[in-house]
Amino acid sequence: MCVGYPPASMVLTCTDPITHSLTPEGPLSRFAFIKAVLGPIMRLMFPTRVEGAENIPGTGPVILAGNHLTFIDSMILPLVCNRQVCFIGKDEYVTGKSLKGRAMAWFFTGVGMIPVDRDGANGGVAALMTGRRVLEEGRIFGIYPEGTRSPDGRLYRGRTGIARLTLMTGAPVVPFAMIGTDKLQPGGAGMPRPGRVTVRFGEPMEFSRYDGMGRDRYVLRAVTDSVMTEVMRLSGQEYVDMYATKAKAA
Repeated sequence: MCVGYPPASMVLTCTDPITHSLTPEGPLSRFAFIKAVLGPIMRLMFPTRVEGAENIPGTGPVILAGNHLTFIDSMILPLVCNRQVCFIGKDEYVTGKSLKGRAMAWFFTGVGMIPVDRDGANGGVAALMTGRRVLEEGRIFGIYPEGTRSPDGRLYRGRTGIARLTLMTGAPVVPFAMIGTDKLQPGGAGMPRPGRVTVRFGEPMEFSRYDGMGRDRYVLRAVTDSVMTEVMRLSGQEYVDMYATKAKAA
């Protein structure tokens, strides 16, 4: 699963970004246990059609980048991927003291979430370095390039953190689209109602032609827009050339 990745300009700090321990992959890991136990329950509640899963490389670093419609995107996505997906998420998902809060923390850290503090002063850089570390370990890092959930179901302009990461590490980008989750949990709040979902993965994208150009803002924008164009094609969403955060603030 994936949770929104921030651009270098966004105020977002990873909790202990360098030493945070990631849940290991493997048949005896908590990730494997969650998939085995909760996977069937999730499939019963949200019958999910998965298209293009073969496009996710079986080994090596991969960036998954897709749209973000509602909260349950981040619960469904990791359970349809064969490999564990590490992602950045709000620290409030793992700091709750209630039974529900502890259950959320157990689930999200188990499937690969790295908690963040939105009030940090150097958050964008910390998040970028955390993503780089995950990819250099040969793992999958998940990103919502819009940086937040869509306020109205449309696809918004992507942040350039996705471009920085792929140019920094050489990891391919596999675009994906969540389809139908907004109908199950309108507004991203409250209990989702059962229903059908489609998760669609596109072919890997590589940007080696831009090697050495990771500081060029025009290149960063071109790479980001290329990824978002693929996400739009996969999702069928209307595209809005505006940041979702700006639309929410309007």
